[in-house]
Amino acid sequence: MGKIRVTQVKSIIDRPQRQKDTVKALGIKKLNTSVEVEATPQILGMVEKVKHLVTVEHI
Repeated sequence: MGKIRVTQVKSIIDRPQRQKDTVKALGIKKLNTSVEVEATPQILGMVEKVKHLVTVEHI
């Protein structure tokens, strides 16, 4: 599997707790910060659930 860079571009304020937990589990701590993670099926599923809050780049 390759790597992807996930960047939070929208706030998690007023979002369901489940989405907040998913963003936190991806390792994103603040707005406009990025993390590089392996593109495993589990991570891709997490990204799919919060795709309206993040952007994804393939590395």
